[in-house]
Amino acid sequence: MKKTYGVCLGLLALGFVGLGAPASRAHERLATDEAGNGSEMSATSTANSTSSATASSPADLRQRIDALKAELADLNAQLASEKDSEQGAPATAQEQASPTLSASAAAPVTTPPAPMPLTTPAMSAPLSTAVPHEISAGPFGKVQVTGILSGLGWSEGNYVAGDTPTHWDLANAQAFVQKTTGVVQFYLQAGTYNIPALATPFTPTGETTKDVFGPFPTGYVKLVKGNFNVEVGELPTLIGAEYTFDFENMNIERGLLWNQENAINRGIQLNETYKKLTLALSWNDGFFSNRYTWLTGSLAYAINASNTLTFVGGGNAGVYGKNTLATPLYLNNSDIYNLIYSYTKGNWMIMPYFQYTDVPKNAKIGILEGASTRGGAILANYNFKHGISFAVRPEYIAASGKVGSSNTNLLFGPGSGGFSFTLTPTYVKDAFFLRGDFSIVHATNSTPGDAFGTNGLKVNQPRGAIEAGFMF
Repeated sequence: MKKTYGVCLGLLALGFVGLGAPASRAHERLATDEAGNGSEMSATSTANSTSSATASSPADLRQRIDALKAELADLNAQLASEKDSEQGAPATAQEQASPTLSASAAAPVTTPPAPMPLTTPAMSAPLSTAVPHEISAGPFGKVQVTGILSGLGWSEGNYVAGDTPTHWDLANAQAFVQKTTGVVQFYLQAGTYNIPALATPFTPTGETTKDVFGPFPTGYVKLVKGNFNVEVGELPTLIGAEYTFDFENMNIERGLLWNQENAINRGIQLNETYKKLTLALSWNDGFFSNRYTWLTGSLAYAINASNTLTFVGGGNAGVYGKNTLATPLYLNNSDIYNLIYSYTKGNWMIMPYFQYTDVPKNAKIGILEGASTRGGAILANYNFKHGISFAVRPEYIAASGKVGSSNTNLLFGPGSGGFSFTLTPTYVKDAFFLRGDFSIVHATNSTPGDAFGTNGLKVNQPRGAIEAGFMF
């Protein structure tokens, strides 16, 4: 509208100037005629000169006024036409006035996608790694760095002999450095950590780091070609549905089934994805034994985007008599199988799984009687609003053998069983997280001295744990 008013005012001004201009131009022409015909004017009488000027001026001016009126009428018609055009297509007028503005308005506004957390270390729910910090690493190109710093505290009833009812310690102070692009990739996890688990006494973080996997618990090189890759180094195990470190899982403490599984393997692993199938095969040292006699494999079938079914199996093809905290004699010489179903959709993550283990008899290494366990668990987590989530884990496991016999003890004595139930509420705000575990373990058919309490006669162990920290 401002442009329309400006055009109208300009045309009106032009009309007023035009009304004065014919008279001016007439006088100029008369002056020119007088200059060009000076001799004729001087030869003509005064009466003729006056008569000629009087006869031409009024008629000429009226003709010119009529012509200017007609020109003004044409301009008014043109203005009306232009005004109609502006009202009918205002966008076109803007485009003509400002092509740059038109182009930017027509083009869709796009924003670059937000950086996403990395897939390693693998994590189930509800925590996730922070957005990676990218740095230049010379010949390695750009690498991504993330980490965790957290503290842990707990209190329990019926603690075993040598333990205490309460503990406070550093839970994690770890950094994760990795290269996730190109043919040659790598992953390195370094720092100190604790690995709390149900039905086991508390081990201080410093001792855990020293006696289990050391300050570099995981690190490997990965060679990638399309959907196929090879990993070589210290690798997370393929066994089980729970990961090794507490921050990777729904619950702070590992469960009863996890206590039968290995955690970190040194070896080589082949991975291939074909359509809905993902296959992994590993040759490794089992329970961190440094004897490469274990073979493990997994086959996962993605039914659809929300449902996956996985079969896992592994075992020791040889024998080894080593017996330490990281390499327990019985379990390192066992075979183990999992059937895992995973459902993830919306705010839900549900993962039920079944597990079977078998320890064959081998008197040469001190296994006088064979034994086995079978069990099942359900891992479930629901994410509420405002960073709040709630996880539950019911599980049951039973061991073979007869109560009170000399059979191999894989649980609370030969022929015993165990039930546990864990609740884990979690709050996450940006990099900060706070969560708690409330658990109860109940031993069934336990051998006196192999259960809970300072004398091993208690069949229940309640525990409360809390962890707070930052994913950075």
